[in-house]
Amino acid sequence: MQQPPLTDASVLQAALDESRQQVQMLQQELDETNAGVLALYAELDTQAQQLRQATELKSRFLAYMSHEFRTPISSIRSLTRLLLDRVDGPLTPEQEKQIHFIRTTSEEFAEMVNDLLDLTKVEAGRIEVSPAWFELVDLFSALRGMFKPVLVNPDVQLVFEEPQGSTQLFTDNAKLSQILRNFISNALKFTTSGEVRVSAVQTGESMVFSVTDTGIGIAPEFHATIFNDFAQIDSHVQKRVRGTGLGLSLSKRLAELLGGHIELESAAGVGSTFSVTVPLRLAQAPAAAG
Repeated sequence: MQQPPLTDASVLQAALDESRQQVQMLQQELDETNAGVLALYAELDTQAQQLRQATELKSRFLAYMSHEFRTPISSIRSLTRLLLDRVDGPLTPEQEKQIHFIRTTSEEFAEMVNDLLDLTKVEAGRIEVSPAWFELVDLFSALRGMFKPVLVNPDVQLVFEEPQGSTQLFTDNAKLSQILRNFISNALKFTTSGEVRVSAVQTGESMVFSVTDTGIGIAPEFHATIFNDFAQIDSHVQKRVRGTGLGLSLSKRLAELLGGHIELESAAGVGSTFSVTVPLRLAQAPAAAG
């Protein structure tokens, strides 16, 4: 039996029915997608919570262990000082050599403990930034006094240039000094002859502090990795003079807290320049990055 021809109304109704079916299918797919996204968000929240808990546990562990290490380290350093002062009698040359070795090792251990404590505070967001006005001349004078007793190599000179530009800075003096101490200490360790030069130059609204040495230098492939925790570079000088592997990592994070950044220019065999750029005036004390 022949079907009657379709009218305009029936054609429109068929098109509407098909559109409704497509909308329903799209809505169903959208609902399923939303359910999947919500499940993914829930999983991410769970993992983020677990990561925060793990980070908190790590910070507590490092802080606890660091504090526990301080007492025996202090005792070892005190005992070596007494022995080297000949309180209990004279020492043979070999005994003095071994005691100096123990004292040096304990000082390295103490330095690592202090850096670990500072890193733990930064990661946990518990380190405070206390900006204040201070004179750059006073900063350089304090640094010069700190390193004067450790300048035991007559072939290396520590030079502080006159600051260029602003003579005052509004930032956290202690943290800036800590960054520069790390730079200078590393430079002196890995420079066997020549000089270590410290400078401060104003560029716009920032001050750039640089520590340039004539030491062993750092190959370009290590420029990024040396700022990682416990990073060490394999070299004959590195084997002779050990570091904690935490100083540069800590310095990088402290610079960020001061609203600045660290840069490195170096090549193997030609020395290095570590620079930290900070604003002349720290607008506010930023929160520590976790």
